[in-house]
Amino acid sequence: MRFGKKGKLSLRFVGPYRIQSKNSNVAYELDFPAILVSIHPVFHMSMLRQCLPDISKSIPVDEVEVNIPIKFLDSQVQRLRNKDVVSIKVLWRNHDFEEATLEAEEDMKKRYPHMFKGSGI
Repeated sequence: MRFGKKGKLSLRFVGPYRIQSKNSNVAYELDFPAILVSIHPVFHMSMLRQCLPDISKSIPVDEVEVNIPIKFLDSQVQRLRNKDVVSIKVLWRNHDFEEATLEAEEDMKKRYPHMFKGSGI
């Protein structure tokens, strides 16, 4: 998932959240609120930071924007040696046309299957 931009810079840290369980030596499952249900709760320990006691350094959940795709603008096929990879230009919510990104069609179909129903892409 992509987190929205706050001013000019994109968000670096979101939280703090409690650790729900330790899945392995390096993987932790976090306890997210219901608003962040679309984000996978398991993270590698390198992606986590120790909670700071200064609450002013954390971002409230209300200010976190999870970007979802609005529509697909274009598609292109990249030829590799053995296979073809289809990429889709995706326009995300709260972003301009210039900030549209190329994403793999296979990944987008897994994440957002409802966007492909009745679509020509």
